[in-house]
Amino acid sequence: MFIQIGLTTLILMLAFYLPANARMMALENNHRKFALNMHDIADAYQMAHAADRGELFMMSSEFDAVKERMGFLRQHPDLQSLEPEILELAAQMSQISQELARTYGDAQVERARMFLQQRQEEIELFQQRLEEAQVIQNELRQWTRDVEMEETIARSQLTRLRDELFELLPELSTQLQTPRNNGSSKASSVVAMSPLRPAE
Repeated sequence: MFIQIGLTTLILMLAFYLPANARMMALENNHRKFALNMHDIADAYQMAHAADRGELFMMSSEFDAVKERMGFLRQHPDLQSLEPEILELAAQMSQISQELARTYGDAQVERARMFLQQRQEEIELFQQRLEEAQVIQNELRQWTRDVEMEETIARSQLTRLRDELFELLPELSTQLQTPRNNGSSKASSVVAMSPLRPAE
């Protein structure tokens, strides 16, 4: 009797837990399948978007554009194992982002990179010239200081020579005014010259 009661209880417990576990497993499987599908859609969309940026698709109408993208995705070797629904969804996403692909196309991005590269080269050249100008400015400043120092030294030397000359002039004037005797009683006389008269 006890064994029969235990088996009945076990069967009831299994009948209660098995449907709940089955629902949980189904949700997990659906989640895994959804994640896998989203990964496949993202890969297919990236390939279609890259081709659209390279201006591979030319159709303008929505239906033709989606059809053209689906044909491209079906012929791609890495996407042949995907389901048609996934490819269709990726093609629709690529068609929706067509304007974005045109705005940021490969040609536009390349032009922007070339423009930025030229700007970078111009900035580097400007920095180089600025450094050269700073070096020249420092050399000129040092040269100016050297010249001013030499001028100051020359001015001080000129002032000293002038002072020494002014000290010597009174002695020379005194010596010139003192009469000289050359062993005789005759004194040197100075004859004043009369001014020249203008001719009549």
